[in-house]
Amino acid sequence: MTATHLIDTVPLVRAPEAWPFAAVAGIAMLLLAALDFAAALAAKEWAGNGSARWLLVGIGCFVALFYVYASSLQYADLATVTMGWIVLLQVGLLVLDHLRYDVSLPPARWVAVGLILVLQAYLVLAPTVSKSGSA
Repeated sequence: MTATHLIDTVPLVRAPEAWPFAAVAGIAMLLLAALDFAAALAAKEWAGNGSARWLLVGIGCFVALFYVYASSLQYADLATVTMGWIVLLQVGLLVLDHLRYDVSLPPARWVAVGLILVLQAYLVLAPTVSKSGSA
C-alpha cells in the first residue's frame, strides 16, 4: 500500500446531517482549542524535563489537531474555524495563567476577552450573505 493510497483511505469525521452549522463549527473550534491547549502543555513539560513521553503526547495532539481541522473544513470556512479555535485557545491560556500561575489581568482586559468572544459568536452565528445579496 502506497502512502498516497493510505491517505486517500483515511475518512474525515462527518457530523450528523441534523446538526446545525453553529453546533458543528462550535464543536470543531472547541476540539481544536482543546487539542492545541494539550499540545502546548505537553511542549511545556517536554521543554522542562525532556521526557520522550511528553514529546510523543505533543506529536499525537498535533496529528489529531490536523485531522480534526481537515474534517471541520467540510462544514465551515477556513477563517471562521481558525479564528474561533485561536480565540478559544487564547482565552484558555489566559484562564490557565490566572488560575495556575497567579497572573492577574486588569478588568479592562477581561472585558476585551468578553467582547472578543461575543464577536466570535457573531462570526459563527450570523447569517451569511451570498453574492446576490440574499441571506
